[in-house]
Amino acid sequence: MDLFSQEKQHFKLPNAELIYIPDFFSKEEANSYFKIIETKTNWQHDDITVFGKTYKQPRLTALFGESNQPYSYSNIVMYPKPFTQTLQTIKNKVEDLSNYNFNTLLINLYRDGNDSNGWHADNEKELGENPEIASVSFGEARPFHFKHRFLKDQRHKLTLEHGSLLIMKGEMQHFWIHQIAKTKKQIKPRINLTFRSLLDL
Repeated sequence: MDLFSQEKQHFKLPNAELIYIPDFFSKEEANSYFKIIETKTNWQHDDITVFGKTYKQPRLTALFGESNQPYSYSNIVMYPKPFTQTLQTIKNKVEDLSNYNFNTLLINLYRDGNDSNGWHADNEKELGENPEIASVSFGEARPFHFKHRFLKDQRHKLTLEHGSLLIMKGEMQHFWIHQIAKTKKQIKPRINLTFRSLLDL
């Protein structure tokens, strides 16, 4: 089920709240930001262990933060670099719209259709009880699938457009899981900026 049209949408789903703006950045801004981030970022390619097997994570990543606080997920520990001027500019615009302060940014580079992010929730303890996650997309549009853990009829998808902003709020990270699936289509790279706020535990 596709809930969304090409206008700003604000949805309250069971145990979740989402805001989607497909043209949060203009095409010119999005093109420029994509090129800068792709070429200027020191990308990591970490090992990930799933069900006892270790392999290279199917995407490249980078972490930025306002402090030296590390961020851990899927048995990976990342240490942040300071925000660049470009990333700070993007963060300021996201914060102005969301009225929420973010102190950490995890960036994913999906190089082609083989790169993906399996079913998961952003529910690490460092993110607090009901974390707000803001997701900015540059580059190739990719489908974002999300489904409720218990309500089987609550399964949706949203195509994350070049220059778009998606905000996930409320209890979503506890009751829903989401993914960026692989595709056999020949597609260009996508960069995804996921802003979050880590607690000082």
